[in-house]
Amino acid sequence: MTPSTLRRGSGRRPGAPGAAAAAFLALAVTAAIAIPAQAAGSTLQEAASDRGRYFGTAIAANRLSDSTYSTIANREFNMITAENEMKMDATEPNQNQFNYSQGDRILQWAQSNGKQVRGHALAWYSQQPEWMRRMEGPSLRSAMLNHVTQVATHYKGKIHSWDVVNEAFADGSSGGRRDSNLERTGSDWIEAAFRAARAADPAAKLCYNDYNIDDWSHAKTQGVYRMVRDFKQRGVPIDCVGLQSHFNPQSPVPGNYQTTIESFAALGVDVQITELDIEGSGSAQAENYRRVVQACLNVSRCTGITVWGVRDTDSWRASGTPLLFDGQGNKKAAYTAVLDTLNNGAGPGPTTPPPTTPPPTTPPPTTPPPTTPPPTGACSAALTIANSWPGGYQATVTVTAGSTGLNGWRVTLPGGVTTDNVWNGQISGSVVTNAPYNGSVGAGQSTSFGFIGQGGAPSASTLTCS
Repeated sequence: MTPSTLRRGSGRRPGAPGAAAAAFLALAVTAAIAIPAQAAGSTLQEAASDRGRYFGTAIAANRLSDSTYSTIANREFNMITAENEMKMDATEPNQNQFNYSQGDRILQWAQSNGKQVRGHALAWYSQQPEWMRRMEGPSLRSAMLNHVTQVATHYKGKIHSWDVVNEAFADGSSGGRRDSNLERTGSDWIEAAFRAARAADPAAKLCYNDYNIDDWSHAKTQGVYRMVRDFKQRGVPIDCVGLQSHFNPQSPVPGNYQTTIESFAALGVDVQITELDIEGSGSAQAENYRRVVQACLNVSRCTGITVWGVRDTDSWRASGTPLLFDGQGNKKAAYTAVLDTLNNGAGPGPTTPPPTTPPPTTPPPTTPPPTTPPPTGACSAALTIANSWPGGYQATVTVTAGSTGLNGWRVTLPGGVTTDNVWNGQISGSVVTNAPYNGSVGAGQSTSFGFIGQGGAPSASTLTCS
């Protein structure tokens, strides 16, 4: 990295210089003044470090053998998150039988390349091992706390920040908690998880992480805000809030995004952008990335940004081309926008004072979404496995319209598939239907949805579509 500061000698020779020496000295002073005090970073991690932030990515252990993938990850990023290898089903596939092999592989790769690691995630309603999914009540509470303690202890002193609890709040207008087997063990389960994590690893920053908490006016954002405020008031150990920040044309970067960051920071916690990806392309995508990065730079307690994947083809939303590098590893316009913003944007330090009023109490409109008309037209669906690990896998299903186009679609998953985590679609039993925004597909065109499955991946690659 180019040195960020230029050091000049402070000694002074006695005596007055001659005319030629004086002219030379004046020229040297002029040149020194013209040289900027801080050189621009040539990579994301360099530019972010100059602004007092980290810039990270999520990686999968089974892709580290891809030289293009690992080269970009090593060159550009200084914070690493394991995509799936530190989650509950990967680290405790059988009760009290822990498997850290793949998580350790990512940790060792990161450490050998001089990077820090975010831990993701200790407690979550999804991607639980099958034995835990069958549990309820006090036995589940005990098993969850044991999991948090054992995993955090294994990685003690090696993790920068843990997503202690992931996605515990419900979508919609209630601002309340998501119904889950963990929530049914008692409403204090989140607090209990944070206390267990602090006891196991006092040095790690402890974060609450969620999606759709980017917009300050949303009820879900307000619900998380109230929980964090309560935790800080009562001394529950919480150090940071993670904004996942998954954006697309139907859910763009909100105009009050910086207000959200400032509002959480005003509670005395750091804010980390933890899973950033923005569907789109070209200048529009680049501008959205610029807005996110600038908002983080404008708030001193926004300490870092992590993009969820290296290249578009590595993304869980690959069809939306949401990342900074294309499938061949080329830098996109969005990359240039991020690098330029990091090098030229203000920071650290807020440009506007944090809000001093509580979040708005008026919930968003409760009118139901428009109904989706019944499906029309023929279609086909193909399933591919994007990633797998002991006890689970990530799948992408591509839906392609026939010659007449689609106005809604319905895909039946193979027998034996078990999932409660679907994106870009809505599941009922074994049938996934389109989301409100991706039901219209032009003739010969495609859309996609994804899901996290439990157990072994299905062998069928062609699915029933109507």
